[in-house]
Amino acid sequence: MKQSRFIKSLILICVFVLVTCGVFAQEKSNSPIKSQEVSESDGVPVLIKHLPDWENARNRAAYILNPSDLRKALGERQVFDLIDFAGGTEAVTAPFPQGKLLIVEYAAPQSSIEADNKIKQRLTEIGQSATTVYRRIGNYNTFVFDVADEGSANGLLDQIKYEKTVQWLGSDPYAFKRAERAFIETTSSLFLSTVKAIVGGLGLSVLVGLGVGLIFYRMREQKRSNTEAFSDAGGMTRLNLDGLTNQTSANRLLGD
Repeated sequence: MKQSRFIKSLILICVFVLVTCGVFAQEKSNSPIKSQEVSESDGVPVLIKHLPDWENARNRAAYILNPSDLRKALGERQVFDLIDFAGGTEAVTAPFPQGKLLIVEYAAPQSSIEADNKIKQRLTEIGQSATTVYRRIGNYNTFVFDVADEGSANGLLDQIKYEKTVQWLGSDPYAFKRAERAFIETTSSLFLSTVKAIVGGLGLSVLVGLGVGLIFYRMREQKRSNTEAFSDAGGMTRLNLDGLTNQTSANRLLGD
C-alpha cells in the first residue's frame, strides 16, 4: 500500500516537472527579444541598458537583430552594408536631441575591429563626417546620425561605457600588434621630445650668445668713447694713420 502511494507521488512529481518545463520553454520561445545577454533581474537586454539615460530611452529604443530591422529603424545608410548580423551581432538605436544613436555589438573583438576599419574608410570616402559621428567604444561600434552639432554628439558617445572584459581562451592574437604599436608610439614620442629639447637648447644658446655679445659690445664702446686718445710720439707731430690721435692745432704749425 505504501509502495503504491510512493509510486503515485513520484508520478505526480514527474508530471508536474514536465508541465512546468514545457510552460517555461514555451514562454521562452515566445519571447519577442532573443538577446545574447539578458539581465536576470528584469529580462531587458544588457545592450539596451548601455544607452545613455536608458530608463527613459528604452521606451523609444529599437532592439535590432537583422539588417531589415536596422533599415526600418534608421532608413537607408551607406554604412549599413558593412554591418554583418551573422554570428550573434546585436544592435540598439534610440533618438536623442543630439541625433539618432546606434550601438552595434559584435560577438567577437576581431569582427568589431574589422568593421571599425571598414566603417572609417567608408565614412571618409562618402564624406559624411559632418552629419555622422562614429566611434568604437570597447567592443561597441557606435554611430550618431543626423548630427547638428559634432561636439554634443561626441558628448553623447562619451556617456556610453563598455563594461565587459574580453578574455582570450588561448594567446591573444593582437598582443604583438599592441606591443609593436606601443613601442612605435613610445619611440616616436621620445624622438620628438629629444629633437625639441636639442632645437630648443640650440635656439636658447644662440639667443643668450647674441644678448651677451651685444651687452659686451655696448660696454666696450662706452668705455672706448670715454678714454683719451693714446699717442706714442710724446706730443710731437705724427702721422695720424690710425685715426686715434687728435688733430694738431693749426696755430702751432710753422709758417712759411
